[in-house]
Amino acid sequence: MEELNIKKIIEALLFVSEKQLTLKQVSEVCSGMETTEIKNALKELKEEYATSERGIQIMEVAGGYQFCTHSDCAGYVKKLYKTRRVLRLSGPSLETIAIIAYKQPVTRSEIEFIRGVNVDGVVRTLTDRGLIKIKGRKDVPGKPLLYGTTEEFLQYFGLKSLQELPKLEEFNSQQHMAACLSENVTVEQEQEQEQEQEQEQEDKEKPIEASEEGIEDEEQENKQDQQEQTEHSEVTHND
Repeated sequence: MEELNIKKIIEALLFVSEKQLTLKQVSEVCSGMETTEIKNALKELKEEYATSERGIQIMEVAGGYQFCTHSDCAGYVKKLYKTRRVLRLSGPSLETIAIIAYKQPVTRSEIEFIRGVNVDGVVRTLTDRGLIKIKGRKDVPGKPLLYGTTEEFLQYFGLKSLQELPKLEEFNSQQHMAACLSENVTVEQEQEQEQEQEQEQEDKEKPIEASEEGIEDEEQENKQDQQEQTEHSEVTHND
């Protein structure tokens, strides 16, 4: 198998794969080839995309390789996905996952101590999305669960490994930490964040509307009661 054909095969594999491909996965498909040859072909293919002014590049993400759009094209890609409805991480979720990423393994109570709020719902959401998982139990009374990030976390934020996270001492607040972490979010995920902010705003307005309706209903009931009492008094007086 010629080296040119190896790169063709790798390019095709990366194109059809929905997630990052590890060197081991590519080696299993390209059976009979040395791992070193495949690694060199991947390196060359990555350099070719990086130096040929293309809108697509090959990135090392979560221990594997994946096709990604070039950052210069972000604005145009965002316009294409303007009406796409997808899920995203909220501000509280970003703050929580940032704490877990830097402090892992960490217990839920330790996260709550740092954030100052209950995180039951946020932790459940992050677990359901596969961004964090249970790493074990802490050896203290009660043996609380320990949480840490997953490979899905690295893929979501476009990180090769946890070593690519910004240094912790560079942050002046947990909000700053979450903001810096979100800088690695892809175009599609930025769209997710904008949409969830709109949804959160709608959710905040709903209780207000409901309470206003409740007040109007209560006022209407009071008026009816007063009218009934007046009519009853008039009947009694006439008797």
